[in-house]
Amino acid sequence: MLWVALPLPCSPDRPAPSSEALRGLAIWALQFSPRVAIADEAVILEVQASTRLFGGRRALHERIAAESPQLGCCTLAWAPTSLAALACARAGLVNGLRQPLPQVLDALPLDSLSATAPHRLTLAQLGCRTLGDVRRLPRGGLSRRFGKELLAAIDQAYGLRPEAHDWVRLPETFQARLELMARVETAPALLFGARRLLLQLCGWLAARNAGVSSFTLRWAHDAMRARDAGEGDTLTIRTAHPMRNAEHLCRLLAEHLARVVLQAPVGDLVLTAGEVQPLPEHSACLLPDPGNGSESLALVLERVAARLGPERVLRPVLAEDHRLEWAQRWQAADQPLPRRRMAPPGLTQPTFVLPEPLRLALRNHRPIYQGPLLLLTGPHRIEGGWWHPVDAAQSQDSHHVVRDYWVALSELAGLLWVFQERLAGDDIAWYLHGCFA
Repeated sequence: MLWVALPLPCSPDRPAPSSEALRGLAIWALQFSPRVAIADEAVILEVQASTRLFGGRRALHERIAAESPQLGCCTLAWAPTSLAALACARAGLVNGLRQPLPQVLDALPLDSLSATAPHRLTLAQLGCRTLGDVRRLPRGGLSRRFGKELLAAIDQAYGLRPEAHDWVRLPETFQARLELMARVETAPALLFGARRLLLQLCGWLAARNAGVSSFTLRWAHDAMRARDAGEGDTLTIRTAHPMRNAEHLCRLLAEHLARVVLQAPVGDLVLTAGEVQPLPEHSACLLPDPGNGSESLALVLERVAARLGPERVLRPVLAEDHRLEWAQRWQAADQPLPRRRMAPPGLTQPTFVLPEPLRLALRNHRPIYQGPLLLLTGPHRIEGGWWHPVDAAQSQDSHHVVRDYWVALSELAGLLWVFQERLAGDDIAWYLHGCFA
């Protein structure tokens, strides 16, 4: 697995992050993976299945690193387990994948793992300075003296025991609250805190594959306000089309806040999503999608062939040839397609064909491949290729084949497509040419 840890700032001189801040960060992270959980002062997410969707690990790292600081995240770390990722983040190690996991964790200090906190003084008196020192202690004595929780946490961090998490569920509606660090007296200054709430909103929308066409920002006045100021006010923003672009929503909100006059200093912000509608994703494929009413593939290939040359744009076509190696060929995209080849009656074609036939070993004159093969149907004789021109640079002397094909059964490999050359003389051999799905 592949885990990312996103801790919020936390130190002895700084209070622990609030549950609202952690939940807001977790909801934002749901756009990258449905497996998101809260652990201590951090949000952890499992992204093994998401790296390809976001363009690879580097692209995903850059995107998370660019947006997470705006939500209060100070750093991030990658590791094969969630506890290891959190330990690396606390130690300031971003990439915990460059070395084997035991080597990475053994060098980390004791305070990088939460389970060592209640026993830090005792472990230090025993001479333990790193997690590697704790791991080298006798397991029996470690369990009896410090409890099974410490040993279980170490095993989970090192990947020796499975981890269990309480996954964050995506809420059906969006409402986020933010307590400002200082009282704000001008409306445009509210954008700094509202931007964090809008990022959470866009993460929630991305996880739902939806867009918002209206949202409401509500602010609460400070308790030390004038009597006629009221408890607060609201501002509703509407968009022409459903969207989830955080930058556009921030610019739109900034234009409206510029015309607002606050009646009293503001201490809290609440953002609520109004009208939410499904937002279809655009395909990232280089080829057009006919379902979206875009240009047809044939027209695209014609235009590309005109720019690059017809010999540079090829497409596969079926050929009138019973030899599996020559049943498909490449031709220029501007040439017309030949008639579709019809398979001979009763011929069973394999699903996958090997690039080169694999010669099989024999046992008691029977071919074996992951066990003895049981010949089910056959022989089906294929003979041809005498007309095929031979390239002098190729190692084959001729493309003429005379083969008897069989459908064979292997206990482990399933149905196989094997053949025996008829005119091979005394060198009777069997070859594996394909397999069935």
